[in-house]
Amino acid sequence: MTLTKADKRQAAEKREFLARYRPANFPRPSVTVDIVVLTIVDAELRVLLVKRKEHPFKGQWALPGGFLRVGDGKKNQGEDLDVAAARELEEETGLKPNLAYLEQLYTFGKADRDPRMRVVTVAYYALVRPDLVPLVRSGGDAAEASWFAVPSLRKTTLAFDHAAIIAKAIERIASKLDYSNIMFKLVPQTFTIPELRSVREIITGAPQDRGNFRRRVARMIEDKIIEQAPGKRITTSKPATVFRFCQKR
Repeated sequence: MTLTKADKRQAAEKREFLARYRPANFPRPSVTVDIVVLTIVDAELRVLLVKRKEHPFKGQWALPGGFLRVGDGKKNQGEDLDVAAARELEEETGLKPNLAYLEQLYTFGKADRDPRMRVVTVAYYALVRPDLVPLVRSGGDAAEASWFAVPSLRKTTLAFDHAAIIAKAIERIASKLDYSNIMFKLVPQTFTIPELRSVREIITGAPQDRGNFRRRVARMIEDKIIEQAPGKRITTSKPATVFRFCQKR
């Protein structure tokens, strides 16, 4: 494409502007990523928390997370937010990004949320299948990591504004149950219909009509979202049919 004189003039002005621009002349907040890692174990919605090694809030439970790496200048501006979230997830929990469903949640920027300085955090949530829970370990600047039943958090004082971040994540996930396949991120690779229904009930805190749910499952089978898997699940009454998420979807 041939550049016009106006295009060339604008490009030259841009180069000149960037050459004399001094970022240090402007106040800038720091940016962190925090991750709400959720799973379902023993019919409970659980969140992964790490115990902080350092001040502020030393010894208190917090979400896994850390500072965004911003690089050292105009040419090297550091890592993308999604990359930072995946890195922090692995560093502080041992979970590789491919073992969890990771999605950006919300930005929290209240002025006094961090006593050290002005810090804006971009929160993510990660959904982990219950069979992968044993792989979690503490690392990075976390003294230890532990799964907490979400209802019990009312008795636990969390660092920063992490209680509000967890509440926002659960609200978002509950809102996506009706228009996405997010439930499949919280069941084992093969699951029964009652197990899938239980995920919805645990997240929303409300019973799900069995007839309506079975009709929804029938539509998912028809649309080739899920399919019957080999084998059966042993239950207290009789062996139950198991299903799996269609890999091509």
